[in-house]
Amino acid sequence: MTTITVCDTCNYAPGQKMLDDKTGGEILAGHVERLAAEKGIEVRRVSCLMGCERHCNVAIQEAGKLTYVLGKFTPDAEAAAAIIEYAERHGESETGQVPFKQWPQGVKGHFVARVPSV
Repeated sequence: MTTITVCDTCNYAPGQKMLDDKTGGEILAGHVERLAAEKGIEVRRVSCLMGCERHCNVAIQEAGKLTYVLGKFTPDAEAAAAIIEYAERHGESETGQVPFKQWPQGVKGHFVARVPSV
């Protein structure tokens, strides 16, 4: 099963940790969790993916597949929808690799790292 790991300690925006007493990561995680529940995608929150020079970082992973780390998202429903759409395609792929032409527009420019499976 594909899992989206969301850093819940990420800043809201560059230089701005909180908005309305929530971190950007908490806000993004809430949006991702709501949408993922409808799609059968697991979401987990962690405190720090060590992408602190960015904000709103997530990892998309599944056992035996490539893991992708993405960041610099605006913590809103639109970003969450793009993350969910990419996670669905990741889950459908045998290796986790999704052809560029299938990437949702909302994830382009947000990739930080690709981690080989173990």
